[in-house]
Amino acid sequence: MNKIVVVTGAGAGVGRATADEFARAGYDVVLLSRDPDRLEKAAIYARRQGVRALAIPTDVADAAAVEAAADKAERELGPIDVWVNVAMATIFSPVAKLTPEEVERGTQVTYLGQVHGMMSALKRMRKRDRGVIVNVGSALAYRSVPLQSVYCGAKAAIRGFTDSLRSEIIHDKLNVRVTMVDLPAVNTPQFDWALNKMGRRAQPVPPIYEPEVPARAIRFAAENKRRNVWVGYPTVQAILGNRIAPGLLDRYLAKAGYSGQLTDEEKPDDAPVNLFKPVKGDYDAHGRFDGRSKSRSVQMFTERHRLAFWSAAGLLAAAGLYHLARREGCPGRKP
Repeated sequence: MNKIVVVTGAGAGVGRATADEFARAGYDVVLLSRDPDRLEKAAIYARRQGVRALAIPTDVADAAAVEAAADKAERELGPIDVWVNVAMATIFSPVAKLTPEEVERGTQVTYLGQVHGMMSALKRMRKRDRGVIVNVGSALAYRSVPLQSVYCGAKAAIRGFTDSLRSEIIHDKLNVRVTMVDLPAVNTPQFDWALNKMGRRAQPVPPIYEPEVPARAIRFAAENKRRNVWVGYPTVQAILGNRIAPGLLDRYLAKAGYSGQLTDEEKPDDAPVNLFKPVKGDYDAHGRFDGRSKSRSVQMFTERHRLAFWSAAGLLAAAGLYHLARREGCPGRKP
């Protein structure tokens, strides 16, 4: 019997790429998102991989809807083995131009949506004493940027909630694992449909990765014991850089954080907005930046194979030291 995975935000972007990745790996997939047409398209793709797929239109900001989706998933497919929280919403705007309603909605989707997923998954997994919850975070959970305060705040909150849950699971001696995958800039449709008050089209800050890169990292995190997985060197740099020199980054981002997130193109007056209602259309995993995006991450390769990588690095270092010692001459060595 195949393992069963639930993926939120599965209609487009990283969520869609993640659902595809698990389906290709032989998991039965439960797809949660708001737009039923895109969900069914993702389900058709999964079924072509020879697995079962269940599309459940769901707004993750609604706790009752998430709980009902979890019930339906287990009733129709069986016990949930993996729950992946991907759904998110962002807004490109300075704080001075935000409304309370926009902040509330962005927080409900991005933060509470993951909380609702964790609670529904944990409720079922703790009864069986098994399962994995994967929360999708961001480098921006550690190092906020201007113009995305709602998203950055929500991702930081997810990190805090996740850490609390981890400690509780350890205390209760449960065989349930919680892991977090932190992402870099990814080529998804969010840059075309996010609420944008800046007058220019939004873009991910380069280097940009194709959504299949985080999708592979998410499956890796589900199948391997890792507390956190950082995807891409920009994520590592942002997290470690903020630990070392946060004030310097404040000033740098005050200069570069605006232009780096905006293109020179004017935003169309009729640009779609998905914050309060799903945007119709034939969107899938990728956005409009395929020509500028990377399909691989060297850092993720070393993360996936870190034992072999560090073993090889250690052997190379030892060999280098040995040859250096031979060249320089070791104490006690015969001439």
